[in-house]
Amino acid sequence: MNEIIRVDGLVKRYKELIAVDNFSMTVNEGEILALLGPNGSGKSTTINCILSLLEFDKGSITIHGKEMSPKAYDLKSEIGVVPQEVSVFEELTVYENVDFFCGLYIKDKEERKKRVQEAIDFVGIDEFKKFRPKKLSGGLKRRLNIACGIAHKPKIIFFDEPTVAVDPQSRNKILEGIEELRKQGATIIYTSHYMEEVEQLADRIIIIDKGQLIAEGTLDELKGMIKKCEMIRIDVKGVADEDLDKIRNLENVFTVNYDGKTVKIEAGKGNNVVEIIKILEDKGYLMKNVYSEQPTLNDVFLELTGKELRDD
Repeated sequence: MNEIIRVDGLVKRYKELIAVDNFSMTVNEGEILALLGPNGSGKSTTINCILSLLEFDKGSITIHGKEMSPKAYDLKSEIGVVPQEVSVFEELTVYENVDFFCGLYIKDKEERKKRVQEAIDFVGIDEFKKFRPKKLSGGLKRRLNIACGIAHKPKIIFFDEPTVAVDPQSRNKILEGIEELRKQGATIIYTSHYMEEVEQLADRIIIIDKGQLIAEGTLDELKGMIKKCEMIRIDVKGVADEDLDKIRNLENVFTVNYDGKTVKIEAGKGNNVVEIIKILEDKGYLMKNVYSEQPTLNDVFLELTGKELRDD
């Protein structure tokens, strides 16, 4: 795959605080890359450095092999940004907002008119194009935000939590739109705290914490990095403590919890279900249901970054 963005040894300090600490990453052309991290992890700072909205202390950032800088207007014209906060002008209509942002890059009036309408149609807000933003629902404002960011047909698009506080229908429309943009040739950098969205969209995932890259790979590759590989639930009554201890003593078992009705087991790699069922069957327990669940991206994220609360 062709490399489109490269970040090498990025360091960004705020006095004594190191917000980004020798961080490196690449983005390949045509992929959806998810950049994840807890609050305060450095991901927003990293993105702002890539966009040349922030100066950094060390490192290099290139796009298409060219150094990115505040004056690299040719590179900036290829980039679209959909920020977390809805960033539109309340005094302008939907059409006028999209036209304004498109006009920052497309000067030809006829071409701009075409692209504005295409962006409005793409996000499904044509019937609202004469409305001002204050009359739009939260989901429609999010879709307007996207139209403003993509109207000039950028080759690289940054989406910063684009589905925050929207209804399921709007969220589905936004996610479908992001997948369609990739099909049309765009490269997507996506941030979100909704792990199920990332599982659905991302070709590759990078997790950053305390300004450093702590994990990188496909979803399956990340799942292979953690101890927990399986959550087993067995509906069974009357299991004695000594038999629960036998399960706990199995080589790949981490935790065993029992509420009198269901045994819940966290386990690593191995033939866990077969071994556990054999212990219970040998003692004559009647098992009603057996469930085995593989780890989710949320499990990966929490194991790698910890479960303590983070400040915004």
